[in-house]
Amino acid sequence: METKEESRMSTPSGLKASYVDACNELDQAVNPFIESMVDRAARSSRSFYDEFTLILNGNSTLYPVQRLTDDDAAVLVRLLRRNIHITGLDLRFNNITNCGAELIAKFLLETETFSVLNLMCNDIGSNGAEWLAKALQLNISVRHLRVNGNKIGSKGGMHFATMLQLNSTLESLDIADCDLGIQCVIGLATVLNHNKTLKSIDVGRPLVYTLQEEMTVHMADMLHVNQSLQELHLERFEMKDFGVQQLCEQLVKNKTLRYLDLRCNQISCDGAKYLAELLKHNTPLKILDLSANRIGDDGLVYISDALRYLNDQLQGLSVTRNSITGVGLVAFANILKSNNSLSNVYIWGNEFDEEACIEFANLLKVGRLMPKQTDVSPYWIDGHVYLAELAHGLQMFYYWIPQYGLQDEAACNASMALLQEPQSSMSQFNLEDTESSGTDKAHSSGSISGDSLRLQNN
Repeated sequence: METKEESRMSTPSGLKASYVDACNELDQAVNPFIESMVDRAARSSRSFYDEFTLILNGNSTLYPVQRLTDDDAAVLVRLLRRNIHITGLDLRFNNITNCGAELIAKFLLETETFSVLNLMCNDIGSNGAEWLAKALQLNISVRHLRVNGNKIGSKGGMHFATMLQLNSTLESLDIADCDLGIQCVIGLATVLNHNKTLKSIDVGRPLVYTLQEEMTVHMADMLHVNQSLQELHLERFEMKDFGVQQLCEQLVKNKTLRYLDLRCNQISCDGAKYLAELLKHNTPLKILDLSANRIGDDGLVYISDALRYLNDQLQGLSVTRNSITGVGLVAFANILKSNNSLSNVYIWGNEFDEEACIEFANLLKVGRLMPKQTDVSPYWIDGHVYLAELAHGLQMFYYWIPQYGLQDEAACNASMALLQEPQSSMSQFNLEDTESSGTDKAHSSGSISGDSLRLQNN
């Protein structure tokens, strides 16, 4: 029969006391940051049955932070064993090493309710990755795992590849910025030929020492076979136009991928032409991120032509920082008048002339673009229109937590909203949002939107 103490520890209201007890049992000093966040989580729990993710990010700017160590991980593991309401743990930007990863891995072997684990940017190496991967071979509850920013190397990455051969519950895996080698990425692509449960994977910024783009070729071949993956993140992949061609040739046959992330590569207008041909096939692709490439005016014109009449699936497109001038931006603005499905557009970081500023200001004024679905806002000075940047994007809060507002704010994490919500159309746009956005007010008074960060001058 459960004792009063055990009952208190298993409820949200007894979470703080349970943490202090765990510290005393392990003869560890109480971490004031953990104590504060545990207490905050307990008080925000609305009912006895609430389940929640305990957020203990070491880069918080809202609270005094004492970054977590392996000793803190030992206490947390004991706390997790006693409380079934904590179903997720966010430990990003702390000082957890292989020892802490081993403790967490052993806990994963025991739990059947834990579903979210974020260990981004700690000090975990290949040994810690091995412990985590072996635990996940047997775990049946964890669905979302992030270990990006830990230098697990190719050895650690291969352990995760082995895990994906056996695990049948994991839905998303982020191992970007982990110093993965070419053979490791190829191994992951090979495993995904057979894995049928993983829906999202991020293998960004591998260590590349070749110009042959073998990794991209294998990822493309995988997309021809895999019919379960919905998100593929290949940012900072050293990808060139040849790699894009390989991806597009296979994506024509793929019926499940909805989010293709190609940020920070070396894609030029030729690569954009291949992507335009892909879009003409009207595949299920809903989000395309081409930020920080070099497609230029010609590349955006190719994509614009494909979107004019031949595609009604794409809903989010980012072409920020792509050396695009007013010529390409005006052409793009014109197709938005005939394409009603593309709702989220991000263009900041290019070279706006006054004609481009006028076109996008008009799109916002008539309601074709919603203020929270783009990253620019118009303002007027001496009769001339300019564009200011808004802090909006596809996944702005992926690596950090905002100082105020909601972490899952749709305007800043549009990719999440687009993948969850049904397809939008012009008939679903709320034109009242445009009136309340202050666009017309800015026109008459010359004021600048409160969301503006920087101003784009001619």
